[in-house]
Amino acid sequence: MNKIGLIIQREYLSRVKKRSFLLTTILVPIIIIGFYAAIIAISISGSSDTQKVAILDEANLFHGNSPNDKDDKTAYTFIQHESEQSFKEKYKDQGYTSFLYVPQTDITNPKGLKLHSQSAVSLPAKGKIENAVNKAIEASRLSSAQIDPEKYKAINSDISIDNTVDSANGEKKSVAGVAYAVSFAAGLLIYMILLIYGMMVMRGVMEEKVNRIAEVIVSSVKPFQLMLGKIIGIGAVGLTQFGIWIILVIGLQFILPLIFPGLFHQMAVQAASNSDAQAGASSTFLTISEGLKNLPIVKILFCFIFYFFGGYLLYASLFAAVGSVVSEDQQEAQQLVFPIMMPIILGFVIMTKAVNDPDSSLALFGSLFPLTSPIVMMGRITYDVPWWQLGLSMVLLILTFLFLTWLTAKIYRTGILLYGKKVTWREMWKWALRK
Repeated sequence: MNKIGLIIQREYLSRVKKRSFLLTTILVPIIIIGFYAAIIAISISGSSDTQKVAILDEANLFHGNSPNDKDDKTAYTFIQHESEQSFKEKYKDQGYTSFLYVPQTDITNPKGLKLHSQSAVSLPAKGKIENAVNKAIEASRLSSAQIDPEKYKAINSDISIDNTVDSANGEKKSVAGVAYAVSFAAGLLIYMILLIYGMMVMRGVMEEKVNRIAEVIVSSVKPFQLMLGKIIGIGAVGLTQFGIWIILVIGLQFILPLIFPGLFHQMAVQAASNSDAQAGASSTFLTISEGLKNLPIVKILFCFIFYFFGGYLLYASLFAAVGSVVSEDQQEAQQLVFPIMMPIILGFVIMTKAVNDPDSSLALFGSLFPLTSPIVMMGRITYDVPWWQLGLSMVLLILTFLFLTWLTAKIYRTGILLYGKKVTWREMWKWALRK
């Protein structure tokens, strides 16, 4: 056991002390927070330029009333005594970015409306103009039908139903979008972990084999001890990296208001304004915050750590077995590693379905099947997964890890000292079944 500890220490320290590890570990959360701050700053800044739009309203659709909102940066001007063709030659020289032409048309089926511009109009600007036209058409139709607009607003319904979860600790408000995002992110993270750190184990074994370091080490320890120490050491590196990322991301979120002191004040001022878009953004932040508070955070973190280790240890043993039989031929390594990657990809595909339908038979199968359970179960974890399913999934994962480690250790024992021969999965299987 002491020898395994020494191998774990060697694998862990040799990677943690690398400059690339330090740079990656520190820079990744800083980049994430930087993008986060940039997105917030951009989303609340808006455009500083006022768009001047002319309206040629031959149908008197707007009745001379400008469709401006309070904080709308689009200035509308009604043009009189001009035709579409005559004004098309003038609007640019008069400082207008575009002009809306509303011909005489049937209000029940309006046709022929055009938005003239010198270049393509942005989607937000086009959406604002279309929204203004739709409101004007709606008002004209209500007037033609002799319906009071205020009564129509009172009759019109646009409700949002809150999803209340009846848990053992009382009622909790569920936010489906937040639960979906957390589930998908957790499953995606496990998927990336299995691929990145599994490949790291394979490359580490290949490097030691090519450099003949393995021959020296195997003379002092058993091949199984070498494989297990390498797997646990690299896994500890991954866990250390994620732990540092979590600490730095949380710490940088507290430091962000000190770095940008005016940013959050500006957000508060804009959230208090009467703009629908800003009110919607404020409501979205509150919804996300409330949704995160009502998630089973402790359960999610526990399952993430368990499936991180369980999934990593299971697949790392398979990647180590492949690395032990490959020397310098990268193409050979890709061919042998492909069957290992297929269950990982399958797990990700099932996870994308499970986050939308967590109680389906496919989601249940993916959660219990050990080769896909680390990814799929994390995709279901924010939903009310029965404890028996969670427990059975964990037990099956542990048993499969122990069984595969026992098999792959036999492959590793033979392959780590084998040189100059191209090995197939059939031969590896024979080594695994050899007594």
